[in-house]
Formats: sequence, structure tokens, C-alpha cells
Amino acid sequence: MKIAGRLLITIFFVFLYNYSFSQTENNTENTHNEATTEKEFDAGKFILEHIGNSYYWHIAEFGEFSLSIPLPVIIYSKNKGLNVFLSSKFHHGHESYKGFKISESEKNEGKIVEISENGEEIRPIDISITKNVLSLFVGIALLLAVFLSIAKSYKKNPLKAPTGIQSLLEPLILFVRDDIAKSSIGEKKYEKFLPYLLTCFFFIFFNNLLGLIPIFPGGANLTGNISITLVLALLTFLITTFSANKYYWKHIFWPPVPMLLKYPIMFIVEILGVIIKPFVLMVRLFANITAGHIVAMGFFALIFIFGNLSIYAGYGVTILSITFTVFMTFLELLVAFIQAYVFTLLSAIYFGMATEEHH
Repeated sequence: MKIAGRLLITIFFVFLYNYSFSQTENNTENTHNEATTEKEFDAGKFILEHIGNSYYWHIAEFGEFSLSIPLPVIIYSKNKGLNVFLSSKFHHGHESYKGFKISESEKNEGKIVEISENGEEIRPIDISITKNVLSLFVGIALLLAVFLSIAKSYKKNPLKAPTGIQSLLEPLILFVRDDIAKSSIGEKKYEKFLPYLLTCFFFIFFNNLLGLIPIFPGGANLTGNISITLVLALLTFLITTFSANKYYWKHIFWPPVPMLLKYPIMFIVEILGVIIKPFVLMVRLFANITAGHIVAMGFFALIFIFGNLSIYAGYGVTILSITFTVFMTFLELLVAFIQAYVFTLLSAIYFGMATEEHH
């Protein structure tokens, strides 16, 4: 379903773009000496706009007409206090509103800034509901709806075989419990960490899948946002730190190596290890999800790049791009599961190391 949707939307926009391009060529021939300028397609900007955050949720573009959902802007300025309005007031960033605008400068590009009297850009406190924030709310609502429904089914029919969504997700729940939590932490202590591990796994998995859906409410690059992966890694770090027993800290501050290597070499290595573990969690998830989106959008960009050269080249490259897009979609479905699994597994391993007994 996701693959078919992506293919249909890709084909639609390809033909729409090539049609508008051919119309431009015809108009140019008819005006003879009239000077015409056409803005060149910027592949880098095209890709970054699709994987980045935004104050709009872009749906489609038809020539000069752009269809998007404006999102709430919530900013606090020292000079103008609290301001709440819809991002449509900016008219897609082309105009300012109440002295605020979406910056196009290199330093603050894509961010809301306040224009001072001397023309300088000042960053206000920005707690706006951006595209990624709205996607986060959608993901949370989906998690609650699914698992409250499953919990209700378990309570109502505890001894009956699972049905519906319960039967679909029960193998994954048991997989996280038996193959990740129990095997990494141990049967005596795994239950303490299981709620977090389940939440972590399904939060990443569901949002990875939502990111593959090309239409609203999908399409946001939430798990490819460094802020989201930072918070997830920080939660794992805090749980590991505050759950650790004395044997874990003894291993950190008094590692079992010859005395000459204990200080400062192994002490520094162990302390760095405590910091590097959550850092690796953060970067791995961010990099893998973002890379998948960049490659997929790169294939889309080829259509427009060759379309600018020739309408026939645009149609020809479309076949190649769609073929590779199908392959990338299957690959991203696999990556969506693998990255949720790897993040949850490593978190469970860190918890197991922190709570391991001396024997």
C-alpha cells in the first residue's frame, strides 16, 4: 500500500512537472524576442526541504499554487511578548508578519527571526508546532490508540487467542520481551525495563513507517531528526546511570586490569565509554534514517534535473528513478525495523551491563 501510494504520487508529479515544463517551452517559442528566465532546479534544496523541519506541512505543488497545511507559530520576544498565529501569515516565507519572518540568511535559514530597527535578525524563543512536532503528536496518538486497545483486549479476554491488531503485534511484543529484554538483562530483572524497551521499539518503528508514507499524516522525517534521537539516547543514558549497581561503578572507577594501566589510561577509556555509548545510539538512528530519505529523494531529483535538460530525458529517467524508488522503499521498510531493533537491543544490553551481579 505504501509502495503503491509513493509510486502513484511520484508518477503524478513527474507528469505534472513535465507538462508545465513543456508549456513553458511553448510559451517561450511564441513570445520570440521576449526575455524569459526560468529558475533552475536546486536538487540540494529540494532534498533538504523534504527531510528537514518546517512551519508548514507541504502537501503538493501545482505550478505557482502550493497546497500545504499551516501550523501554529508560538514565539516569545523580549520586545513584543508572546505571539501566537498560523504560519500562513508568512505566505510561505515570502512576507513578514508583526516584525517576524522566516529567515533566508545562511545563519538562521528556515528559522523564525525578529527584525530589529537596524535590520538585524534576532532569534526569539520559539516553541512553535512544527512539522516534526505535529508528527510526534501523531506518533504518540497512534501508539496510545493501538496499545490501549490491545491492553483492553488482554483484560477482556485473557485466555482467548488474539485477534485483529492484537494478533498482528503480539509476535513483536513477545520478540522484544524474550529475544531482547530477557536475553540481554536476565529473567530476574528484565520486567523493570520492559515498559521502556517496548515503548522505545514501537515508537521508533511506527514513526519510521510513518516517514515512508508519502501523504499526510506521513512523510515527516521524525526519527531522522537529531533532536529526537538525542532525547531517546539521553533517556537510555539516564536509566542506565540511575539503575547501575555498585559492581558497574566499581568496574568504571577501578577496572580489572594491572595497576599501571588503571590510571589514567583505563579510567579515561571507561569514562569515555559511558559517554560514547548514548552518543552512538543517537548518531546511528539519525544517520541511517536520514540517509534512506536522502537517497530516495535523490532519485526523485534526477527526474527534474534531466527534465530541465529535455522533456524526453525527464520521461526516460522517470522509469529508472521509479525502479530504484521501489527498491529503496523495500530497503527502507527493512531499515525501519532494523533500526528500532538495534536501538532497543543496545539499550537493553546497557541496562544488563549496569545491573549485572558480581558473579
